[in-house]
Amino acid sequence: MKVFLDNAATTPLNQEVIDVMLEVMKTKFGNPSSIHSYGREVRSLIETSRKTVANLLNVSPSEIFFTSSGTEANNMAIYCTVRDLGIKHVISSRIEHHAVTHTLEELEERGLIKLSYVNIDAQGHVNLEHLQELLANNERSLVSLMHANNEIGTLLPIKKVSEICSKYNAIFHSDTVQSMGHYVYDLKNLNVHFVNCSAHKFHGPKGIGFIYINSNIKIHPFIFGGSQERNMRGGTENIYGIVGLAKALEIACKNLDMDMEYIKGLKSYMIAQLKEAIPRIRFNGDYENGLYTVLNVSFPPSEIGEMLLFNLDIEGIAASGGSACSSGSNIGSHVLAGINADPNRSNVRFSFSRYNTKEEIDYTISVLKQLFPVSKV
Repeated sequence: MKVFLDNAATTPLNQEVIDVMLEVMKTKFGNPSSIHSYGREVRSLIETSRKTVANLLNVSPSEIFFTSSGTEANNMAIYCTVRDLGIKHVISSRIEHHAVTHTLEELEERGLIKLSYVNIDAQGHVNLEHLQELLANNERSLVSLMHANNEIGTLLPIKKVSEICSKYNAIFHSDTVQSMGHYVYDLKNLNVHFVNCSAHKFHGPKGIGFIYINSNIKIHPFIFGGSQERNMRGGTENIYGIVGLAKALEIACKNLDMDMEYIKGLKSYMIAQLKEAIPRIRFNGDYENGLYTVLNVSFPPSEIGEMLLFNLDIEGIAASGGSACSSGSNIGSHVLAGINADPNRSNVRFSFSRYNTKEEIDYTISVLKQLFPVSKV
């Protein structure tokens, strides 16, 4: 049996998304910057897609800019804020995605910013009192905190943080790659300056994302070389990806309540089955109130150890030890280190989508019971 429980890394393409992308691939090949009919046809598709995304987030189409990925969008938000808005102090956490942490560390190494880390608890929750202290005791700051942690699923109280940032006149950037398409966003009524998206996290294509830039923020291009994206990002637009992203987000938002209820049920079922099957099982992060698509499981110390993911893979089960962007690294998860998780235990991230089934969970539990027999745990 083949079971894909690594949907936080990527998700399978929705068939409707494939269909709309194929149609464009077959019939629309013009360069959207060309003024003739071939170019105008493609330009129209891009702007229609932009309007679709903007309507779903309750923002103006002029505030949506398409990028190659969520990583590019994170880099753009952080780098351009420091470069163009005179921000010298940045507040973040030690459990952000590497697209954020590595960007901030690079800017700090160059001497361009002072970097402060807000305190977090054992579940990964941000200490809001400490955040206010950092904002009050420093010059105007950029706050960069993700909405949903990609490894442990802990959620940021994004509205509360936006209100705190507004109180101290801070720029607020939230990495929403893991939560976009899984929650309703009303950005017009949220005091956030930047959020981002990567389409392959909600059954869209890889290699395409977007950044929302609040109209009150004025920054210069991150990538130069052309007047695309209203002079904000040089490079011919990925028309197939843009159309696919808009369709995938439209479907995700349309089915959000139904999918959320279904996936929550799968996650709750797996939690209950794990507790029953494996004594001394633990869960990392706020697994009861966090991102409903992610479950980070801490297994008892065992001789299996680092071979757990390999053993699951042999049995056809795809899961992960953390962010897919860290795959191949011998360094342990910075997120688990950030919450002081027990390094002697094996930690596996199982993540779910609308395409998973209860039967797949049952199969996964049966394999885990063989790997962790009761007599050994």
